[in-house]
Amino acid sequence: MELIEILGYIGALVVGLVLGLIGGGGSILTVPIMVYLIGLNPIVATAYSLFVVGITSVFGAFQNYRKGLVDVKTAIVFAIPAFIVVYLTRRFFVPIIPDVVFSINDFEVTNNIFIMIFFAIVMLFASYSMIVGRKNVSPTEKQDLKHNYPVIAFQATIIGVFSGIVGAGGGFLIIPTLVLLGNLPMKKAIGTSLFVIAVNSLFGFLGDLSNIDINWIFLLTFTGISIIGILIGSYLSKFITGKKLKKGFGYFTIVMAIYIVYRELF
Repeated sequence: MELIEILGYIGALVVGLVLGLIGGGGSILTVPIMVYLIGLNPIVATAYSLFVVGITSVFGAFQNYRKGLVDVKTAIVFAIPAFIVVYLTRRFFVPIIPDVVFSINDFEVTNNIFIMIFFAIVMLFASYSMIVGRKNVSPTEKQDLKHNYPVIAFQATIIGVFSGIVGAGGGFLIIPTLVLLGNLPMKKAIGTSLFVIAVNSLFGFLGDLSNIDINWIFLLTFTGISIIGILIGSYLSKFITGKKLKKGFGYFTIVMAIYIVYRELF
């Protein structure tokens, strides 16, 4: 086994750890690992990311459900519009992105560059969400927000488009929505987000099955290692405060986003 492959599988373990500890961010690591370490095409990498993050999140969501940390009603309201949009985006929109999206003088922005730059932009939004954290909401506002399911569904639709294009589960966007609009405490928002991520990602991956050839041996191996990571991460979350960890990961995400932009444009 080559060193780069070993590093890729170590990355798979870290993906699971991150998902288990902070309830999101798995795809922020999965896509760059698959593109820059494993050497996959970004479209294939985003498809694989959906599968890895989706299956891994199933295990995390189940563990949180057993602990009573999944709000099933809110999760369903969020998941239904999101997974429909993710599926449609992967099935119909991603395949028709042209080989050259646009040109600036002699520089051609190919579909690979477009997807990775778009991914980096989403990462910057994610980092803001993780660094700023939960907004303080007054008791009156909480009452107003508690039953705001139409707004939750609308937010889910928007997140579904982002998730579909970049192959991300969208936990970094889902968690703030669940906290602010669903009035969920942070631990319950993390558990609920894992449920939504699992549904979003797996339905998104279904949209890819007819569009790309899947290397199942590699994909299942990577996923299996990530599952081990999320089980360890879920266990460690009982002893580690997620708030500081999340902020630190937010700053790391900014660095990753800048690296991706530099790598793609220079």
